[in-house]
Amino acid sequence: MKIPYGVKIVISPRPKVQVMPTGPPVGTRLSLPSITPALDSPMSDSYSGVYSNGSVPGSNPSLGQNPSLGQSHGSPLSSVIRKKLLGYVGFANFPNQMHRKSVRKGFQFTAMVVGESGLGKSTLINTLFNTPLYPPKEHIPPSAERPKTVAIESIGADIEENGVRLHLTVVDTPGFGDFVNNDESWKPILDDIESRFDSYLEQENRVNRTKIVDNRVHACLYFIQPTGHSLKQIDIEFMRRLHTKVNLIPVIAKADTMTDEEILDFKQRILADIAHHNIHIFQAPTYENEDEESIAEAEEIASKIPFAVVGSDRVVETPDGRQVRGRAYPWGVVEVDNEDHCDFVKLKQMLVRTYMEELREYTNNVLYENWRTEKLISMGVTQDSSVFKEINPAARLQEERTMHEAKLAKMETEMKMVFQQKVQEKEAKLKQSEEELYARHKEMKEALEKQRLDLEDKKRKIESGRPITPEKNSEEFEVSGGKGAKANFVWKCTFCKRESSAKFDSAYPTRAYTEDDSGQFAPFLKVDCRGLEFVGFEPRAPWKATSPKGTTFTDINLSGEDMWTEYDEKAGAPVSISEFECKWARA
Repeated sequence: MKIPYGVKIVISPRPKVQVMPTGPPVGTRLSLPSITPALDSPMSDSYSGVYSNGSVPGSNPSLGQNPSLGQSHGSPLSSVIRKKLLGYVGFANFPNQMHRKSVRKGFQFTAMVVGESGLGKSTLINTLFNTPLYPPKEHIPPSAERPKTVAIESIGADIEENGVRLHLTVVDTPGFGDFVNNDESWKPILDDIESRFDSYLEQENRVNRTKIVDNRVHACLYFIQPTGHSLKQIDIEFMRRLHTKVNLIPVIAKADTMTDEEILDFKQRILADIAHHNIHIFQAPTYENEDEESIAEAEEIASKIPFAVVGSDRVVETPDGRQVRGRAYPWGVVEVDNEDHCDFVKLKQMLVRTYMEELREYTNNVLYENWRTEKLISMGVTQDSSVFKEINPAARLQEERTMHEAKLAKMETEMKMVFQQKVQEKEAKLKQSEEELYARHKEMKEALEKQRLDLEDKKRKIESGRPITPEKNSEEFEVSGGKGAKANFVWKCTFCKRESSAKFDSAYPTRAYTEDDSGQFAPFLKVDCRGLEFVGFEPRAPWKATSPKGTTFTDINLSGEDMWTEYDEKAGAPVSISEFECKWARA
């Protein structure tokens, strides 16, 4: 029986109570052999079974519908307790309780539309929910700058129908497939879906989880351009990247541009590409023990995938005078809600009327859980297999001790490795510093040596550049030792122009300038120079002179060797007057 759309059905079952003329009193425990024959009686639906382990009858699918099947296998069902209901209990009203709670709480649904511009995504969403969700779009002039990336836009609306409130969120992706280079144009969409998963996971991990907002994408309508050939590379890549994160529903846009034969052939090509690339799309689910009408409906919806749709939020008049939503052409009117014209009705039936809750459940129980598992594993979170597992405490203690020792050994090894690494780094740094110091010392030594050589060279150049000339730095005197003559003079330096004085005093008596018996010369003349350094002494006879610094000038005679050739030191008379030449320089 089909229920008209919009009619609310409230079921209040009140089972008829029958009292068996014979049977055990209320509360009597019955064994399975005594229960089994009564299963065929009309009162078989008024018995309740309770297992000793607290499970619910029928929870194990392998047991089938007859609980007595577990007896032959030695399962815990042998201790089941079955009781006869003698009156109305009320748990049959549980679906009504869930209905009232759900209606009071409201529902949330998030749909995403993806496709190239101009395929009628906004129009189809407005047509699906029979309300203008999208505001009118402004016309963009050709000269305006276009966005260079795929944008993510969300539109939310609270709609109500027959007392049921639905918070609808539509996620649009303007710019997808509109660029010359569409490489990784699917990445912003994938990031948005995963960010919604992240937000939901964060809400689940909070301490206070009283208010969890489900903003996950429950369905993705992917609009395919009606080319009539096969899927483009961007279509395949997008669905291949996102089919594990969202319920994909492929839609052929603007189906009124193709004939029925072209649409059928195009659908077969699309399904072949999807199967070839192992892409999972949402299929209408079927359940066990469903009636034939529901199974036929699911099969009919599945046969229409991918849906060839036509969207229109305008009301036009048909040739027979009916007001319908559709598009008017010179050759006729295409009705949106006519199944002979397009698959819009089947799409709406699957997305809204029949399988909206299945889309939400599959997103939560399969897609989100798979993503959550991968996320936690990537973060290093693993499931402890010992939870809810009976173990020996001693064995568990030994296992923990072994694990702890292994952990300590691993930490010790890591610490040793880190220590060795630090030592090696320090040694390398010290060696580098030592090499740098040696290099710097060598450079400084070479620089000092170079500086010393430069100074010596400069000294030689200076000394060679100011020679002491006898004409300027020498004087000749004639001293009579017998008379005790003295000579004083003032000399002006040629280089610095300073004046210095010298004093010559014959402080000793006149003697013969010969060697005495010990071979020493007798002192005759003392030269006192103030501000000068005695650097030369040239006597006109064999004299010996010593400067204040200890410099000795012996037997110097520059006046010529032939001057004293006829002089005999042993027989000659004492010399009383001598000529000599002194040389000096500035001290």
